[in-house]
Amino acid sequence: MTYGKKRSGVAQYGKVAAESEVAYASPHRLVQMLMEGALEKVATAKGCIERNDLEGKSRQITWAMSIINGLRTSLDMDAGGAIAVNLDDLYAYMTRRLIDATAHNDANALSEVIDLLLEIKGAWDAMPESVRSVGGTKYAAAKEAI
Repeated sequence: MTYGKKRSGVAQYGKVAAESEVAYASPHRLVQMLMEGALEKVATAKGCIERNDLEGKSRQITWAMSIINGLRTSLDMDAGGAIAVNLDDLYAYMTRRLIDATAHNDANALSEVIDLLLEIKGAWDAMPESVRSVGGTKYAAAKEAI
């Protein structure tokens, strides 16, 4: 019985810690957090498919789609040029693959989204500090998605 209370306390602590990080995070870190969240939700959805937990799968994929939409709406299409257009197309593709995964319980579609997110995140993480502070993203929309 006390296990549930402990778990609830840990979850609450994690929520407060995440909210604190969001409040003080740089715009670059906010995007990293969104990508980390999307990766976590897609991986969890994949596990749900493997366990035949259809309700959990649906919840996790919906949450992942919301995060990816947050990433997509944070793009500054004017300042971002071709890179922003390519990312917009890639986020749209990922959303379609998540819909496919939902409709067909397709773990391979989720693996594909994970691979794409990891590739984008790897490039984002490797971005030099001098570039990280340059504008080009609407961070308020990104904060809302977290």
